[in-house]
Amino acid sequence: MLFSWLFISCFPQITIPTPSYRSSECLVRMQYRLNGKGNMAIVGFFPAYTAYPLNKTTDWRMAKFTRDFMVEFKLRNYQCILAMMFAIEEINNNPYLLPNTSLGFEVYNVPHDQRHTLANVFVSFSGTGYGISNYRCASESTPAAVLTGPSWALSEHIGTLLGLYKFPQLTFGPFDSALSERRRFSSLYQVAPKDTSLTVGIGSLMVHFRWIWVGLIIMDDDKGAQILSDLRSELEKIGVCIAFVEMTLVSRGSFLTTSWKNQVQILKSSANVIIIYGDTDSLLSLIVNLKQKLLMWKVWVLNSHWDYSSFDNYLLLDALHGALIFSHHNEKIINFTNFIQTANPSKYPEDTYLHVLWHSFFNCSFLRKDCKIADNCLPNASLEFLPGNIFDMATSEESYNVYSAVYDVAKSLHEMTLQQVQLQTPGKGKDTVFFPWQLHPFLKNTQIISHDGDKEVLDWKRKSHADYDILNFWNFPKGLGLNVKVGTFSPNAPDGQKLSLSSHMIQWSTGLTETPQSVCSESCPPGFRKTHREGEAACCFDCTPCPENEISNETDADQCVKCPETHYANTEKSHCRHKTVTFLAYDDPLGKTLGFISLGFTSLTVAVLWVFLKHRDTPIVKANNRTLSYTLLITLTLCFLCPLLFIGRPSTVTCILQQNTFGLLFTVALSTVLAKTLTVLIAFRVTTPGRMRRWLLTSRAPNFIVPICTLLQVVLSGVWLATSPPFIDKDAHSEHGHIIIICNKGSAVAFYCILGYLGSLALGSYLMAFLSRNLPDTFNEAKFLAFSMLVFCSVWVSFLPVYHSTKGKIMVAMEVLSILASSTSLLGIIFAPKCYIILLRPERNSLHHIRDKT
Repeated sequence: MLFSWLFISCFPQITIPTPSYRSSECLVRMQYRLNGKGNMAIVGFFPAYTAYPLNKTTDWRMAKFTRDFMVEFKLRNYQCILAMMFAIEEINNNPYLLPNTSLGFEVYNVPHDQRHTLANVFVSFSGTGYGISNYRCASESTPAAVLTGPSWALSEHIGTLLGLYKFPQLTFGPFDSALSERRRFSSLYQVAPKDTSLTVGIGSLMVHFRWIWVGLIIMDDDKGAQILSDLRSELEKIGVCIAFVEMTLVSRGSFLTTSWKNQVQILKSSANVIIIYGDTDSLLSLIVNLKQKLLMWKVWVLNSHWDYSSFDNYLLLDALHGALIFSHHNEKIINFTNFIQTANPSKYPEDTYLHVLWHSFFNCSFLRKDCKIADNCLPNASLEFLPGNIFDMATSEESYNVYSAVYDVAKSLHEMTLQQVQLQTPGKGKDTVFFPWQLHPFLKNTQIISHDGDKEVLDWKRKSHADYDILNFWNFPKGLGLNVKVGTFSPNAPDGQKLSLSSHMIQWSTGLTETPQSVCSESCPPGFRKTHREGEAACCFDCTPCPENEISNETDADQCVKCPETHYANTEKSHCRHKTVTFLAYDDPLGKTLGFISLGFTSLTVAVLWVFLKHRDTPIVKANNRTLSYTLLITLTLCFLCPLLFIGRPSTVTCILQQNTFGLLFTVALSTVLAKTLTVLIAFRVTTPGRMRRWLLTSRAPNFIVPICTLLQVVLSGVWLATSPPFIDKDAHSEHGHIIIICNKGSAVAFYCILGYLGSLALGSYLMAFLSRNLPDTFNEAKFLAFSMLVFCSVWVSFLPVYHSTKGKIMVAMEVLSILASSTSLLGIIFAPKCYIILLRPERNSLHHIRDKT
């Protein structure tokens, strides 16, 4: 290999202009043919080279030889010729296969046009230098079968003719379902395995590298149309979008064109991965033009039917470096590499192709008249000295298929010969007459076991899906030309194990240091969802944040998922977290503060009650009905304890007691204030007492207001509890990340009826106290009652809007504060002046003071 690198800089382009290298004229002038003697012959039609006109107006197809042309060597196809020769030599040296028969061969170069191709077929059949239909003039060997390929179009052209004669035809090119139509091609057999899983393999490669935005370049023929349909279906199924599709016309010699009309779309496309399906001839124009643009950052995914020597140029960088190639898995042909190394003009002097190669690449002198090299040539020259981008020593798919096809024919001939010998009548001694159509039953049933133990058959119905080797094309520095196996694809393997890839072995395109990405839009991270752009492919989208309390925990989520009520979305909106169960607890700072305030005012109220009981016989305590004062103080004590029902974890009992106890206690307190107000009015407003007014004062009728009002409240509470009582509820929305356990009031109507009833009592008490505000003020509490009711009403009027604007624990705390504030207003405004006189100004709490005041 090191020695071969010494010649890299000296080798010209593989497309050789004839004015500089006259040896290539021999291939065209002599119409390259190669023969090997034998009783039976296998005929091969190979496109070993192609002649193109230098002048576009020159018709290179005309029979007259012209010097205005150039010759393109197809060394990949020449390897197929060597594989055919090698297989026939092996068979002839095998005593157990066709022991009494020697195989020969006939090799013809195939031009691109159909007319000259069919002419060569007639020449082969007639055995003369020119074709004569239905005649065989040669007698040294009998053609047994024909090998064609690698183009399916070539096989189709020849197959149309061979089918008329029922002549066995084996094609070594890629499998094509169109060639399996027995009505059209009844005598044609495809050696290559089925290619139907290629699209699945390409799809698996796209999924592996997460390439979801790809371009397609496919040859514009029947095979290309079928591949395009299969690729579209497979890529859509796995979520890969197609950025563009270019169908290229199969035009021979089109690589001479200096520009390609559709290259602008490929240059501007954001797709970094481009899938190309076709062969060298059909897409040569495209690749040559793209290489000239140095599109080195693109990743090319190719099928294996390419001749990389056609892409040779003087550029140091290679745009195809790093390409990934799907090649059918095949065994190595034992000793075939040695055979190639020893193939030279001296070993095969009749092979003009070798003479031309030796003259072109090894600086040998050339005898133009004989089309052979002279002796003064580079010693020990071999094809292995050629760089890999010119001639690849590794066995190609087509070469392996040619090797297999020769063995298929040989084994079928062997089986047919044995059958004829068994059926031959003893003693007659006549030679068995052979007709090529007799070989069909044996070709259909032939079965070869490979070295790997796989069964190879020609019947397309029994063919299995082939395994693929994934090759990485290394061609940097220029001339390396290595296809390195980096993975496999086995369509028959279990799901998840079909694709095996060693990503660390892959050499990416020049200019890329890490695995390339090919997307229309960057992936949406968790917490976002895809919003598809109108009128564009499904892979083109914008990333939109998930709505409140919705998450997406995967990349490129189509929809956000709403968190359940027991969970909440984290800040990144990528996970749902459990909400913390909470309530207005005693451990909570707010609950603890309200609890201390409640107990503090309860203690203060008890202290006031103790002061009144201790000074119960003083004038200021006796004034305005002492019993009502005791009742109000006891009720206020319970009112201050009432908030304790709202603090702590709610239960069914506390939920029922909360609002009903609050309503009942405040009914008693307000009705007591109303009774005290009426007592003042009756006592001071009446200047001329009569029987009725005297009875109201002596019977203490205002005291009956308390039980009557309380009874009405009990009735309202009873109706509430009977219809829709309060119950434990959960508030999962008021506070982020928390589930608040609260008491649901059940019937909101009943709750507001109780508030309305309490408001009516408070308003009535305020009106009564307001009317008596100007009465004599010696121990008269009318002004204090009026002011306390004003404050009480103000508290609860302010409570309603604030209550409705808050949620959760704050709403409960607002109700507790309102209870404490309204209770404090009654205690402070009504009883604080009296306690001041009792405790600090005892001299004013006497009858003497009253008389002096009067």
